[in-house]
Amino acid sequence: MKILVINAGSSSLKYQLLDMDDESVIAKGNCDRIGIGGHIKHTAFDGRTVDIDCDFPTHTEAFEKLVEVLTTGEAAVIGSMSEIAAVGHRIVQGAERFSKTTLVDDDVIQQIDDLAELAPVHNHPHALALRACKKVITPGTPQVVVFDTAFHQTMPEKAYMFGMPYECYEKYHVRKYGFHGTSHRFVSQALADAMGKDVKDLKIVSCHLGNGSSITAIEGGKSIDTSMGFTPLDGVIMGTRSGCVDPSAVTFIENKLHLSASEMSDYLNKKSGFLGISGISSDNRDITAAAEHGDKKAKLAGEMLRYEIKKYIGSYAAIMNGLDAVIFTGGIGENSDDLRADVCANMDFLGIKLDEKANAGLRGKLAKISAPDSKVEVWIVPTNEELLIARDTKEMVEKNK
Repeated sequence: MKILVINAGSSSLKYQLLDMDDESVIAKGNCDRIGIGGHIKHTAFDGRTVDIDCDFPTHTEAFEKLVEVLTTGEAAVIGSMSEIAAVGHRIVQGAERFSKTTLVDDDVIQQIDDLAELAPVHNHPHALALRACKKVITPGTPQVVVFDTAFHQTMPEKAYMFGMPYECYEKYHVRKYGFHGTSHRFVSQALADAMGKDVKDLKIVSCHLGNGSSITAIEGGKSIDTSMGFTPLDGVIMGTRSGCVDPSAVTFIENKLHLSASEMSDYLNKKSGFLGISGISSDNRDITAAAEHGDKKAKLAGEMLRYEIKKYIGSYAAIMNGLDAVIFTGGIGENSDDLRADVCANMDFLGIKLDEKANAGLRGKLAKISAPDSKVEVWIVPTNEELLIARDTKEMVEKNK
């Protein structure tokens, strides 16, 4: 069974085609600059590539080009789109309407579009992509949606509510939703498999660390709390996002700089975080290099992230009344051995003890990096959201045959 996985943004369309018989990647690529020109970079499993400028006025033209490079030309991997059994889509915001993977129909697409108010950067483009996909794929090919927020729908009310008047929740659906759920679900199950245990028997803190970062408490295979909130702005300091900030500080700066609400949102989402603190870059690699050369602000940005991750690990261990394992995943989590070492340092009281030799230089590989006598296991678990979406899509299609 071949599954096409789509991750659509406002001006991009990332994709992977997977053979679910062995879960291998047949091809992957990205159609970007949608609406402002157009470009596609496509790579087949054997290294053949297409890398050309195109004309993508809308997502429909991007999908048409995607179909073209998959089925024709020097980097084609299938004879026709009829070989694709289903299409799985990553959707950022499902709110309380969608708590599980869902088969797509016109009503589902409209509901996703209706939720654009809660995720304006993501949900409307998702809906556009779903409609565009329907136009170009073989008629009758199922589409399936997998929601980033769905995994966090198991959080108890005391965890997801804010201390605002209750009508904010009743009328405007303001609450913690959490994000990166697809990643947290994948790595927690992968960890359980690696440990040879049932995920239902484990208490895990999963640290998805990249340009966007979130920490999740997972008990019995379910999310019970997470660091991101109503939007992906909350939680730890990130590449360009501030993380948690006192709301009064926000209104204070908004008034001082004479910013509109929209401009203040951009200030916190696009000009803060590593970039705002360091004044150098939003990339952890640049921050680390600058800190090593004595840049104090870059060093501070890195220290802030490490400090905040420690706080979440400790607080989540407290609410779960224990801890079996800590996961590091995402671009930073999988590749930054110094960050992992710093986070796990001086955590002996919690039973966390790192194997420094096992951790040193390790990048992007599934591995246990805690010491043999560590009460809490520490693991690097590479995330694979596309594979989880493909698995969910396959399961949904087989269930609805």
